[in-house]
Amino acid sequence: MRFGHPMKILAGQMSIESINQDGVWLNEGSADIKLLRDACARETDTRRVPLASKISKQIPVYDGEAVRHAAELEAKAPQRIRAYQQEWAQVLASGAGAVVIENAVDDIALLDAVTDVFYTIIKREAQLDSGADHFAPAGSNTRIWNGHEKLCIESPELFARYNANAVMAKMCRAWLGPGYQITAQANIVHPGGQAQHCHRDYHMGFQTTERLYEYPAHVHAMSPMLTLQGAIAHSDMPLESGPTKLLPFSQTFLPGYLATARADCVELFEEMHVQLPLKKGDMLFFNPALMHAAGDNKTTDVQRFANLVQVGSAYARTMELLDKTRMSIAVYPALQQLQQTDGWNDTMTQYVVEATAEGYPFPANMEMEPPSNGLAPASQQDMLKHSLKEGDSLQVFRDKVMALQSLKRSH
Repeated sequence: MRFGHPMKILAGQMSIESINQDGVWLNEGSADIKLLRDACARETDTRRVPLASKISKQIPVYDGEAVRHAAELEAKAPQRIRAYQQEWAQVLASGAGAVVIENAVDDIALLDAVTDVFYTIIKREAQLDSGADHFAPAGSNTRIWNGHEKLCIESPELFARYNANAVMAKMCRAWLGPGYQITAQANIVHPGGQAQHCHRDYHMGFQTTERLYEYPAHVHAMSPMLTLQGAIAHSDMPLESGPTKLLPFSQTFLPGYLATARADCVELFEEMHVQLPLKKGDMLFFNPALMHAAGDNKTTDVQRFANLVQVGSAYARTMELLDKTRMSIAVYPALQQLQQTDGWNDTMTQYVVEATAEGYPFPANMEMEPPSNGLAPASQQDMLKHSLKEGDSLQVFRDKVMALQSLKRSH
């Protein structure tokens, strides 16, 4: 299947050049909400999604049993499951941006057993709750960070059966190819739980707006290709329980990461978003650049329970494995000395910090590393720069950076 020029796909009708004629960086004027409205006024073309069982509020909906049957025939007729995968990839990239697969988990007894394990973990961890979350008011929900690993350790047999799911595997490969990496956070939104605010997701969705301006436009276009967002419904989710609010086609608006914090974008989102009820065992998948938000749980008795799945590309890794903690400790006294040398300046220090320490705070132990700015924990580079500024001794810096490394290795 031919998708055309990738920049045209992710920017909708806009190319990077048409957004910013003077260079490759976006600016404050790039995120024209009128263009976002135009992008989101589109409708799903039924001819592009012939395998969908229906289209609900512009979102293509698929039958899980039909997908499983196509997967079972892959050895003899690979074109059948590949047709689904091509269709899903097109929807996520340039279509509505989200896909629902009904009855994606057909063994409800298995799903309930996994839910019970998650509740066991929640009870055990209740006293360790850090209160950290993304985009939601404190107390609105209960979340198990690193739920994927914890389920595996708590009940390996259930974990294996739960993840032996053709729908999940084929969707992950449709967007990311082989070698993908699954993380997941079980999440319960309690009755009365308040909605999240409009946002996009990891990677760029977890950066501050100021930081995002530093990334060239082609990175804004590329970032969504590195992650697949999904949710497995562990309970029925009627509309009044607040299933995820979605803004179809918003992932095609290239400057969208810069827009979500703006009042006019939030207003447009609340005006144009859609919500689809889900049944226990359904799965929702969406492009991480799709503007979305969990809704208000207006019920008095529905614990809206979803396992939030975040799948990463195998390619989002460096070629070599470096011990950047060791490197940071080694260079620290040299940098302290160089900062006292004529001809050395803060910009040169910044260059060295970027070449030495880990500049990205993820992956993180989110239980022990709560977001420092509401989105992401402090990075190793942040720690190195702060210690240099404060004049910490080598031992003090060593203790700080080793403690950070220990957190990332602990569970």
